[in-house]
Amino acid sequence: MSHTPSWESVDVHLLRVLHALLIECSVSRAARRLNQSQPAVSTALRRLRELTGDPLLVRSKNGMTPTERGASLLEPVKQALANIESIVVHQTRFDPATTRRVFNIATPDYLTPKLLGRIVARMRRIAPLSQVIFHSLGPDQDFTTALESGELDVIIGNWPQPPEQLRISPLFEDEVVCLMRADHPLVDRPLTMKHYIEAEHVAPTPYCVGRRGVIDMHLARERLKRNIVAWVPYFNLAPYMLLESDMIFTSPRMLAEHYARLLPLAIARSPIDFPPMNFYLLWHDRTHHAEEARWFREQIVSVARQHSSKPAHAAPSLPLRLHGMPMAV
Repeated sequence: MSHTPSWESVDVHLLRVLHALLIECSVSRAARRLNQSQPAVSTALRRLRELTGDPLLVRSKNGMTPTERGASLLEPVKQALANIESIVVHQTRFDPATTRRVFNIATPDYLTPKLLGRIVARMRRIAPLSQVIFHSLGPDQDFTTALESGELDVIIGNWPQPPEQLRISPLFEDEVVCLMRADHPLVDRPLTMKHYIEAEHVAPTPYCVGRRGVIDMHLARERLKRNIVAWVPYFNLAPYMLLESDMIFTSPRMLAEHYARLLPLAIARSPIDFPPMNFYLLWHDRTHHAEEARWFREQIVSVARQHSSKPAHAAPSLPLRLHGMPMAV
């Protein structure tokens, strides 16, 4: 009892024969191309005709010519063989110097620009033909799906509880400090808890409506509340707003130090023992073993750890000065 042939009957051998026949338009030349006998290729052609229900190649003045059906199969067969080869053949060794890969990384906006600049500088030095695209972390984005789909390669985050289904590598730890204008009334005296609670504060808008940020969640646990008078959508706006008021900005130290070098701002130790900000790298299993993706992660980890490798901050007896402005540490 006969049955209708199905795609499951097609094997790699038949695909290779069909590809050779469509390229050579000759059984004998296809046989030589495949290093097979003509009868073996003729047998394979008969099988292919049974499976497709089409002659695939017909006789012509110059030998054989593909039918419309046969011609339409050339590109799909070529692609199928390429896909099969990519599965069974070892991938070409990744070379950073020649790669044109575009790497996508999402970061929070409170990472110091200097760190991001150093990541790009390292990439330009080692992989000059590549590109790096930085994406912002927003409240409405599904970053797990973005990593799974390949839209993102990695994420730098510091959530207290990162998604369990993602791979993680620690990067560095940052301290929470207070940033204010250099001639702020509190610069020349120790910043106390009373000063901190009663002062006016500028804070980043929470990512989620009705949800407190990390700083205010910690204060709430301590049954404290600060006086926030202004909210900003981006961390990098806050330092500039300090120049025109007596507001205080509670910030990661690396970001505060960056702006204290650019603007007449002072850094003070926080009188409240905020937990340190632990930053880490996240990626999906789909890229865990991919050589290019692994190499990119190694560059980020190396730069981030070098960037943060500094001695512990000790309180000096005299104020430090940056560009002529006092900086309380």
